Amino acid sequence: MRRRPLPLLLAALVTVVATASLAGVRQSVRRTESRPAAAAPAGAPRYGLSSVGLSFPFAAAIAKGFADAADRAGASAVILDAQADVQKQANDVDDLIAQRVAGMAIMPLDSVVAQGWVARAGRAGVPVAAVAAIVGDPREREAKDVFPGLVALASQDEVAAGEAAGALAAALLPTGSEARIAIVEGAPGFPEVEQRARGFRQGLARAGVRYRVLASQPGNWTSEGGEAACQNILAAHAGIDLFFNQADDMVIGCARAVRAAGSRTRLIGVGGSKLAIASIKAGAVDGTVCFKPEALGALAFEALHAAASGKRPANRFATYPIPAVTRANVDQCVGQW
Repeated sequence: MRRRPLPLLLAALVTVVATASLAGVRQSVRRTESRPAAAAPAGAPRYGLSSVGLSFPFAAAIAKGFADAADRAGASAVILDAQADVQKQANDVDDLIAQRVAGMAIMPLDSVVAQGWVARAGRAGVPVAAVAAIVGDPREREAKDVFPGLVALASQDEVAAGEAAGALAAALLPTGSEARIAIVEGAPGFPEVEQRARGFRQGLARAGVRYRVLASQPGNWTSEGGEAACQNILAAHAGIDLFFNQADDMVIGCARAVRAAGSRTRLIGVGGSKLAIASIKAGAVDGTVCFKPEALGALAFEALHAAASGKRPANRFATYPIPAVTRANVDQCVGQW
């Protein structure tokens, strides 16, 4: 069946939802950054978060969850924005160590380089938790294999997320012939790129799908990047059956490219963003895997707070359920970003 065009009114509503959501998250994080020290109880512990970049809605939602959890615990949060720059993130980590924070969460831009940051923090006696991405070489370390020196890793099981996307794709692909698939990846260097792709293939294999990946291009985690990648792939390859976008921001851009080309290609993403949920309800996107970034931020803080209190976290790998959703069950996913 041909995908219905997204009605103009609903498209406008989707844009408003996305803009308002991101603005609200950024406003909350800015309040945390600019709050005077007197706003926290005297002698309250300070915890740091090194974010990959608050311009990314998912990362901003993690920061909000971290800051809100600190507020609930009577602590204060110091949120530093790496602005997608590995060198700046290295400087931010050093800054948090110099501030002698009670604990530090790192959302690493480069999981291999981050190994050195964890070592430096450990020598300074600062407990470290990773959030949303592993520390270590993703080719050698499984998602649940928490890097030595970390108090905890608060993350989705990225391989399981990819596998859920693969199972979702299997239900959407044509039967009786070899399916033609294209993958829109995140940015190079992120461990999630390899992990989600590996899980996706595992999900397809488990479902017994015959398929061929005709193309794979980076979309750099952005809507614009997803749109450009899908435009390029559609121009080079006729008859793509399904685009697997490794993040919801990219699936939204890909949906624009698919509509502009008049294609019948099915679209799935990963992330459970508010915009993706609205697009699924509108019939512009077929499905996604539901993430909860605010919950991740809270889990990272709670692990650090426990460590600072001399307690061992209940689980070094802290996570939550990540269901795959389509229009039939989309209400199971309440977007947090």
